[in-house]
Amino acid sequence: MKKSILLVALAFATTFVVGANAATTIKIATVAPDGTAWMREMRAGAEAVKKDTDGRVEIKFYPGGVMGDEPTVLRKIRIGQLQGGAFTGGELSQVDKDAQVYSLPFLFKTQDEVDKVRARLDPLLKQSFAKAGFDVAGISGGGFAYLMSVNPIKTREDLKAAKVWVPQGDRVAEAGFKAGGVTPIPLPLADVYTSLQTGLIDTVANTPAGAIAFQWHTKVRHMVDLPITYVVGILVIDNKVFGALTPADQKVLNDNLGAAFARLEKINRDDNEQARLALQKQGVEIFTPNAAETASWDAVGVDARKQLQAAGEITPDMAAALDKALAAARGGAGK
Repeated sequence: MKKSILLVALAFATTFVVGANAATTIKIATVAPDGTAWMREMRAGAEAVKKDTDGRVEIKFYPGGVMGDEPTVLRKIRIGQLQGGAFTGGELSQVDKDAQVYSLPFLFKTQDEVDKVRARLDPLLKQSFAKAGFDVAGISGGGFAYLMSVNPIKTREDLKAAKVWVPQGDRVAEAGFKAGGVTPIPLPLADVYTSLQTGLIDTVANTPAGAIAFQWHTKVRHMVDLPITYVVGILVIDNKVFGALTPADQKVLNDNLGAAFARLEKINRDDNEQARLALQKQGVEIFTPNAAETASWDAVGVDARKQLQAAGEITPDMAAALDKALAAARGGAGK
């Protein structure tokens, strides 16, 4: 009898030890193609997490949209099939409206403005996501997005006649184009290349490096040298999983993935410069609008931002923080 009790006790003890030492696997999906800098750096961050937690935390990535489009990935996170994802800010707006704060149309004029505003707003954005049930493991600037098209676009009237793509569910991009008199065509990111092939769309917006990564550069012939939005990549992890980690492992995860996204920041800037040159070498014509046309689009951006704020697409607190940070970045009030 005593022997049986001892065996049962040992069994329970063994189960407890195995359970305590079992690795937590965090499955993360993204549309970023395999082989890109995004995947290389995220995987490097994941390897560091595994090493620094002695294998207690493992991260498995599903690149190239194999887990479905963004709404599908978010649904799989909610039901526990996935534990996280890497998205653009606009794609995460259905989780947290303030995720799209950097993507407001014609908001930034220079990279220096972006850097100064993000220094103030990134911590606020992380707090906002925490309230929505997600840990933000990394935020990285992808660079400025530009209009790229099959046919020349030199005025707002040209754009009105174009078949313009916007990411499905990206209300900020949709509002921006509509404020300029354009009726855009919403599509999942994964459908853009095929839609350019078939002629369903003929105008897209992306960073130079992004256009090459997704092979869109093989279909477009023109680019407008006017930043229409700023692209950020955000890696989020469901708090149900992140919160179950020890505080030490949480720190290791955020430190290593955060470092990976910081490295990406520099890589993306270099890649965009090189990609711009590559587009020109491939025959893509880059058109620079005159001052009057630029001012016209700036006015569209102001109008679109007012509409979005009035509709509650950006929370009042974040809108106020943005205005203050941008004024400070431009040397005005709000320092």
